[in-house]
Amino acid sequence: MNELWLIYGLAFGSALLGVEALYWTIFARRGVKKAINRRLALGEKHASQIEVFDLLRNERSVADFGSGALSGFHDFLVQTGLKLSVLALVIWVLVVGGLLSAAATPFISPHWLGLVLGFALAPILIVLYLNFARAKRIARFASQLPDSLEIIVRGLRIGHPFSKAVELVAHEMPDPIGSEFGMTADEMTFGQDVTTAVDNLYRRVGQEDLLFLVIAISVQTQTGGNLAEVLSRLSRLMRERVKLRLKVKALSAEGRMSAWFLTAMPFILFGLVQLISPKYFEELRGSPALAPALIYGFGSLLIANYAIYRMVHFRV
Repeated sequence: MNELWLIYGLAFGSALLGVEALYWTIFARRGVKKAINRRLALGEKHASQIEVFDLLRNERSVADFGSGALSGFHDFLVQTGLKLSVLALVIWVLVVGGLLSAAATPFISPHWLGLVLGFALAPILIVLYLNFARAKRIARFASQLPDSLEIIVRGLRIGHPFSKAVELVAHEMPDPIGSEFGMTADEMTFGQDVTTAVDNLYRRVGQEDLLFLVIAISVQTQTGGNLAEVLSRLSRLMRERVKLRLKVKALSAEGRMSAWFLTAMPFILFGLVQLISPKYFEELRGSPALAPALIYGFGSLLIANYAIYRMVHFRV
């Protein structure tokens, strides 16, 4: 019997790997050959550079919330790289809140408390997902940035102006940095000054190393100097920072794995007990102590994860 399950498992794994290999062979490579980034893909469909620029800005636009903390939230949404709108966020909250409420209502009495708990947790989960998407995009941007600066340096050394050197990055690099630098090049082409265009790039991306680029461009614009040499040294500095971040990530891997394991363990145990003995938790469903116990449990998980996060997260 065990051998039969092993055969089924190997057959399933082989089929899964075969489908993935077929996808990467046919569809993914075709997409890469067609266009290296989103901006170039739009350039194949639209003849005007202005149309491409407007489409990219509309894709990345979220309703501006004014100034202060709400303006920071607007920048946060833009930095995720997702196509978002206020209506989409409201729909996300309603859908996630409805699913959480439906999952919690059978276990919580009175039922309205499960409804409140579901819609209270929905914004938190959505913000956590958006923060994960933002961090993943920024990490990918940071890994591409030193190579992009080297392309700009080579362009400057052979005589190209800065805007044309940035345009070279848009043609040579994949997303996210290809489209972002392409939008910066378009802004400079359409009359925006260099400092403001680079500052807009930092606001759209949110990667900390871009502050060095903003400062270097601002100083060079005001005082002059060899911009190619400055950016070359900046590229070497960023490579060293990337290496240091990877070392820190490797040293803190055990703590992050502990956080994942400790967070998932209560849910795994609940699922196993429910699978082995479906009536084991039957008496708890109508208990008045269930809601406080669940709130305490989720609160403890959040506090523990925050503590572990502070222990393994280092600013480099």
